[in-house]
Amino acid sequence: MPVEPRRGPGDRPGRPSTTRRYTGSGTARESNARYRQLVADGATDLSVAFDLPTLTGHDSDAPVASGEVGRAGVAIDSLDDMRVLLAGIPLDRVCTSLTADAPASLLLLLHQLVAEEHGIGAGLLRGAVRNDVLQEYVARGACIFPPKPALRLATDVFTYCGAEMPRWDTLVVSGHLMAEAGASPAQEIAFTLADGIAYVRAALAAGLDVDAFAPRLSFVLMTRTTVHEEAAGLRTARRIWARVMREEFGARAPGSLMPPFRARAGAGQHGDGPLGGRCPEEPGTPLSGARAAGRTVDGIEEAAVALMRKIEDLGGAVAAIEHGYQRDELGDHACRVSREAGPRKRVAAGVDGPRLGGAEPHGPVRAAPPIETGQAERLAKLRAWRNQDRVDRHLAGVQKAAAGDDNVLYPMKEALSAGATVGEVCDALREIWGTYAPGGPR
Repeated sequence: MPVEPRRGPGDRPGRPSTTRRYTGSGTARESNARYRQLVADGATDLSVAFDLPTLTGHDSDAPVASGEVGRAGVAIDSLDDMRVLLAGIPLDRVCTSLTADAPASLLLLLHQLVAEEHGIGAGLLRGAVRNDVLQEYVARGACIFPPKPALRLATDVFTYCGAEMPRWDTLVVSGHLMAEAGASPAQEIAFTLADGIAYVRAALAAGLDVDAFAPRLSFVLMTRTTVHEEAAGLRTARRIWARVMREEFGARAPGSLMPPFRARAGAGQHGDGPLGGRCPEEPGTPLSGARAAGRTVDGIEEAAVALMRKIEDLGGAVAAIEHGYQRDELGDHACRVSREAGPRKRVAAGVDGPRLGGAEPHGPVRAAPPIETGQAERLAKLRAWRNQDRVDRHLAGVQKAAAGDDNVLYPMKEALSAGATVGEVCDALREIWGTYAPGGPR
């Protein structure tokens, strides 16, 4: 089971790192048993993995979810599921990480609602939600809405947590997923930092102060083959980010200029080791190694900056996504790597990401039918006993906020509390914002 050392929300450099266990599969009850055991064993940080239907805003009984329910994470359809998932967990003492991007807002609110039912105020909750919606369009494909409204929803999470959940970290920019999709070191850094810039601009447009928002960001990049390559990537990213934050946004706080940058082993690398980049300035590193890393940094930085300038020329990260720029660049890089590798080794870009209903190399691997059946039965019971008029009224409130400028999370919380499902809330938003069509204009 992967173990991720991480900065606890509210922690700052110089304080001890913590670890979190990334787990979750099948039903909420099955995952809860695992979490309770971890807590009993002394864990203070938990990281929740959600299944693909949840991550793409579909309920477990939706036809498109067939075969995916509970497969790669836990199925969460409603507040009732979240109650079961978190039963017996001391939410005022455990730091919870929600590994979700597109539906981050809903899962965050469900977590808050369960805590409040136990008398734990939102201000006491510690945790993090990945909420990196922009990488989904480039790296994984688990998208719900088009890029612009998705970014708006992510920004609503920033402002909501700033007002209601100040100890909660609202964004982890996941560059390592770019690398897993086939990005070169320069592409990984350029696309990741361009996304980070887009988030900062959106936060500023929403009225947040740069030195209040930017320190809540963190970045995760892919570990590389050698210590010098890994250090070069981390140093390059830190250097570019500090310059952009200082020169473009006028940031002054140390946390704004130097948020946590960590390295993580990818899915195809042995060990899936800890975050936390190794640095050539560490004691005992030969000076020649540091010099080599410095030369590598300069080369990667030049290439990354050139890519970032191209993204800016297209209008920023969101506009570049809509033009398919990053996906095209990944595809071109994969073709170059394949040509250089020769006929015995071909590399394919993994830019299409997970898809509901898609076949895998050895055929679809279906979840055990009882999981889907059980979730469908739970949903049927929920819809039978809830007050449908109340649900409809609050879903209409969600749509009204989405069509205007109000923060969507407040009416969304009311809808979820009334018994609306994750899929129903996302469907209500789809009616206003539409759905994502891969490729976009070229």
